[in-house]
Amino acid sequence: MARFRSLYTQIQMRGPVDKPIPVPGRERFGFLGPYFSAWLGWIGDPQIGRSYFGWWGWAALIFGTISICIMGFNFWAQADWNLIAFIRGMGWHRLDPPTGPGLHLRPLNEGGWWQWAGFTLTISVLCWWARIYTRAKALGMGTHVSWAFASAIWLFLCIGLFRPLIMGSWEEAPPFGIIPHLNWTATISVLYGNFYYNPFHCLSIVFLYGSVLLWAMHGGTILATARFGAEREAEEIADRGTATERGALFWRWTMGFNANFESIHRWIYWFAILTPITGGIGILLTGTVVDNWYEWGVKWGLAPTYPEMYPDLVPPEGAEQGTLDP
Repeated sequence: MARFRSLYTQIQMRGPVDKPIPVPGRERFGFLGPYFSAWLGWIGDPQIGRSYFGWWGWAALIFGTISICIMGFNFWAQADWNLIAFIRGMGWHRLDPPTGPGLHLRPLNEGGWWQWAGFTLTISVLCWWARIYTRAKALGMGTHVSWAFASAIWLFLCIGLFRPLIMGSWEEAPPFGIIPHLNWTATISVLYGNFYYNPFHCLSIVFLYGSVLLWAMHGGTILATARFGAEREAEEIADRGTATERGALFWRWTMGFNANFESIHRWIYWFAILTPITGGIGILLTGTVVDNWYEWGVKWGLAPTYPEMYPDLVPPEGAEQGTLDP
């Protein structure tokens, strides 16, 4: 029986349990549910489960738990095993990578904990990717989601693995911890001459903002035409006078051109995927090919020199000779 109440769709379906299509091994590894939650039904489908983990899922969970425990106990040790101090300083605790050159395995208290935490976290993430890929294949779906996730893994590996390997030092990788990681993000930009002049950073921002904009345009169009049944996109593409036609007409009226209700998903998919791909390329080039992105921008005419920007600025004494104290 259907209830016509929901926060977004105004329709909350509550029928018999949606039984899954038969997939070998699914029941053996299934867990959680099926249950119904009216609260979740306000924002999506009210049915919870039955979920599936499989070997890849359990491997991801085990390695991820080990990694989080390594980080957590190191953070707790920094708080002298005081639970209140541990919770209060959660944003500032850090687990630093080994210092100095060399990629060999270090003693635990000299960066070894960071190496083991990073290793187990990487294995966990890769196992989760394999879980998504194999589940899509088992259901006969395309593997688009797994490759989109792979683009995010690419950026993750460029920052924490590939670039430190190329640079020959784990010190180039970010520490674990919330604020220390954010500080690393700001610091690497300053150390290498400002990431704003990194063209791949620029492209990454363009694709990030572009995917957000496209999502907003598509989601807004669907919601604006929901009263005409816009959620039934595939059924309405070829029909006239439908929500799909009204949405397309709206964009032709306002912008002169419109994506169709199939191509808009491809636009968003590729904009989202290219965000971490270009970001990862920009990270890999930093310190390996380009030491200072500002000077690189000046060389290629992308950035003005400081005397051109501030002609009346008098440099402090010793600045040109590089004798200022840090």
